Amino acid sequence: MIRAIMTDAAAEKPTDPAALPEPCPRCGKRPPLCICEGIEPMPNRIELLILQYPQEKTEALGTARLAALHLQKAQVKIGLSWPSLAKALGRPVDPGRWAILYLGSAAMADMPEGREVVAVDAKSQPLPDQKSALASLDGVILLDGSWSQAKTLWWRNPWVLKCRRLVLNPTTPSAYGRLRKEPRKEALSTLESAAVLISRLEKNPALEAPMRASFDKLLAAYKGAQPKKDWRRRPGKR
Repeated sequence: MIRAIMTDAAAEKPTDPAALPEPCPRCGKRPPLCICEGIEPMPNRIELLILQYPQEKTEALGTARLAALHLQKAQVKIGLSWPSLAKALGRPVDPGRWAILYLGSAAMADMPEGREVVAVDAKSQPLPDQKSALASLDGVILLDGSWSQAKTLWWRNPWVLKCRRLVLNPTTPSAYGRLRKEPRKEALSTLESAAVLISRLEKNPALEAPMRASFDKLLAAYKGAQPKKDWRRRPGKR
């Protein structure tokens, strides 16, 4: 769930789109934010489906396509609504064997200790048997966009109520730092969320490290591309 921050300098000097280099066909980003070279899709058992709000695809710090590039069984669908999960995926599926990262508030203090991925009920309460609740999943769904855009996707696709609900209880905050103000401390980027979800559900830590490395690389490229602030004193200022 991404929302990039534009600096004042960038806002004051709009760039002619015709003068910009073409976006990368893999990740959709222009240099210097294209960091997808060398990313090889890793085998995963639990499929990843990212539903992306249309405006999010042009965000500088968007990570949906980067997340999908890291996994063999992953896809990004751009739009506002789909008739069903089967229509979004393009094949028959049982939504009861899929889970969605839930947007509602949850009391993180009530989450089971030591679990970063928690199955909850419709009232955001942890299910008593976490092992059974997380077993037999075929896939997980992430909603990609700003907080309000993600909520729009949730309400415009009522079939998500047929899926199991998951919340994240990460041990570390998002690497965004000050680049983006999150609505709550457990909120992560789409790429970070995918890394935690898939690696924990599959009990395969090796899936997480390359995904987090790509996110760190993207953030470094973004910071390096921003105009440097002039911290010199202005006339009449102390």
